[in-house]
Amino acid sequence: MEVLFWVGCAASYDPRLKSIARAFADIMKKAKVEFAILGKKERCTGDLARRMGDEALFQELASHNIQVLKEHQVRSIVTTCPHCFNMFKNEYPALGGDFEVTHYTSFIYNLIKQGRLTVPPREKHEVITYHDPCYLGRQNGIYEEPRDILQILGYTIEEMERNKEQSFCCGAGGGMMFETVKRGEKINSMRAEEAMKTGASMTSTACPFCLLMMEEAIGSLRQTTGSTMVPKDIAELVNEWVEGGE
Repeated sequence: MEVLFWVGCAASYDPRLKSIARAFADIMKKAKVEFAILGKKERCTGDLARRMGDEALFQELASHNIQVLKEHQVRSIVTTCPHCFNMFKNEYPALGGDFEVTHYTSFIYNLIKQGRLTVPPREKHEVITYHDPCYLGRQNGIYEEPRDILQILGYTIEEMERNKEQSFCCGAGGGMMFETVKRGEKINSMRAEEAMKTGASMTSTACPFCLLMMEEAIGSLRQTTGSTMVPKDIAELVNEWVEGGE
């Protein structure tokens, strides 16, 4: 195989987020990428366990994953989740898990540049805004590839006031996705309001957690603002437009 696609918990089990995994798999098929998945042998990378303080569970999950990956002689991994990407890149090496890992936005960008994916010309230039996932942007410095992909697809990007190094969290990180806000304004609502202020018809992101948080907030705000903004993942947008290359 050319690469192992690490599907991740969110894109494996959440009904909405399964479309991200399917879209990325379709993209790789169009580009004739030989890829595999671990299926039932794949477990959570342990990101949430470690962030919420359960170090023992993290160690157990990480040890299992590293052992399985080595048994299958995996060298190159691509993931749609920035949290999984960050774990493989920055935290698994300390436990003996040294693998080449790529986030899918960098992977897709390279496929386009290599001519393995082509984008038909488009006349319509829809205005879109992009939300930087924390673990992709500030933690790992990936800002340009997602934006470059959107521009290649023919979208016009209208940036939120807080973007790139100064971007604002969607509210899901550190296990907060599973917590109930008991006071103050919800972080994802604050971020969704910033997205709506751009006047864009769509907000895009490159993280399953961010997509869920933005969808929930934008859906709630529609009732009071009348906004028609649609949230989508970059993999979904790419799969809508690209074709296989040579």
